[in-house]
Amino acid sequence: MEAIVYETFGGPEVLRHSRVRKPEPGPGQVRVKVMAAGVNPVDYKIRYGWMDEFYPTTLPAVPGLEFAGVVDAVGEGVTHTEAGAEVFGWTTTGAYAEYALAGHIAAKPAGLSWERAASLPVAGETAQRVLDLLRVKSGETLLVHGAAGVVGSVAVQLAVAAGVTVVGTASEANHEHLRALGATPVRYGDGVAERVRAAAPQGVDAVLDAAGQGVLPLSIELLGGSAERVVTIADPNAADHGVVFSAGGTEPAAVRAGLAKHARLAAEGLLDVRIAEVFPLADAAKAHEVSEAGHARGKLIIRP
Repeated sequence: MEAIVYETFGGPEVLRHSRVRKPEPGPGQVRVKVMAAGVNPVDYKIRYGWMDEFYPTTLPAVPGLEFAGVVDAVGEGVTHTEAGAEVFGWTTTGAYAEYALAGHIAAKPAGLSWERAASLPVAGETAQRVLDLLRVKSGETLLVHGAAGVVGSVAVQLAVAAGVTVVGTASEANHEHLRALGATPVRYGDGVAERVRAAAPQGVDAVLDAAGQGVLPLSIELLGGSAERVVTIADPNAADHGVVFSAGGTEPAAVRAGLAKHARLAAEGLLDVRIAEVFPLADAAKAHEVSEAGHARGKLIIRP
């Protein structure tokens, strides 16, 4: 089968469009024909070798954590799905490939495109995990830094649906998008704390940092000096500020439940991820360059 493979850690140039052996499902495993794979910032961080603590990588490796596709073969003992089923979820062998072994999966609703289904697993799990850590509830106010990004926008939608008031930082070009999602946008950069106070005169109860641009001190300040309800997924210096850095750890049952919930919301039009660009498999290195630059206005997708 065709796949993207890297044999050493490094920049986008280490990614090779190759032919490798098709993986065979073992007991309890499912193989899928990948129709779309999501590209996430964690993909290039794993490729550089920066995330081994959370995602141990054995080289050579195929990148990609999330997919949408068709069940192609099932291993012994599999009863929760069957060949021909349309599913999406997490892969255990890398999603940038024609075929992959699936980890946690859920049925893909018929009305949901391959690209949109593939955009949900990582962003949905990350956003839900952080909202749960922050214990945000109806009537509270949540500040989201990087609210127009993929994870940020999913967090905004999930929080708004739960009755939470959301203030989100973003460039002015994304303000209308955030308003459409139900958030109050504020411009990031110098003076952002004052703009947040003006947008949320009632105060802020919790902060999600999906931007990682030195916003933790002002976030703590906005919470009256407490770091207890600040969580970052983007600032590696979190511990210096007494802030939780969240990079995974959701229980498998919760991951599966989250996939099903987010699929249902997406199918009902209540959860959406903007698709910025779709790349053919051979252009995976270009997709990583775009991801690493950090300016994509939405999700990057690879189509094998």
